[in-house]
Amino acid sequence: MTARPNVVEHPAVENAADHCTTLEVARWLGMAVRSVQLMVDRGELQAWKTPGGHRRISRSSVERWLASHHSGTTVPTPSTPTPTRTVLLIEDSAHCQHLVSLLVREQFPDVELHVADDGIAGLAMAGELQPAVLIVDILLPGIDGATLLTSLRTHPQFSRSQLIVLTSLDEVQRAPYAFALAGVPVVHKPRLVAELPPLLSERLARATNVPPALAR
Repeated sequence: MTARPNVVEHPAVENAADHCTTLEVARWLGMAVRSVQLMVDRGELQAWKTPGGHRRISRSSVERWLASHHSGTTVPTPSTPTPTRTVLLIEDSAHCQHLVSLLVREQFPDVELHVADDGIAGLAMAGELQPAVLIVDILLPGIDGATLLTSLRTHPQFSRSQLIVLTSLDEVQRAPYAFALAGVPVVHKPRLVAELPPLLSERLARATNVPPALAR
């Protein structure tokens, strides 16, 4: 299927000052996010997709739309953009990936969720993305979970990222990993829907407000 001309692949040169997220445009215009998405679909706003599949909207196209719809009146100016927060999920279960994606999309619309299927790829992505929050399954193919957690907690490269551990192991089964889990919040997968959203909210707030040296 040919992409609509108003939603194109990401530009070769992408200046952050020249584009907004869908949420930022919605706040700027005082609209719902869905309304902004429909404006893009109708060709009223120009947008493209990042390599990660996230939509970016041209700031100049928003300004043109405002100018054409506020003739003779004061055109509102955007507030300071809310930084897009990045969360990385390192998890090999497709079911768990899907569930976390749904929760993030519904409850944290300003969060960009990235997913790694294994620990090695996850470490590489964490180094590249520097996510606000890392959600990690302690049982992953290709790497020892305790070793992964220890690396994430002690390496300076990951000092700005908050940690959350997901696991299907109960408290007794987690005993061999106690040294790696000390001080790290743990979500038991059977209670993921109830426990992850409030914990993720708290970790995102800490990532925003707490100096890196105090992040753990």
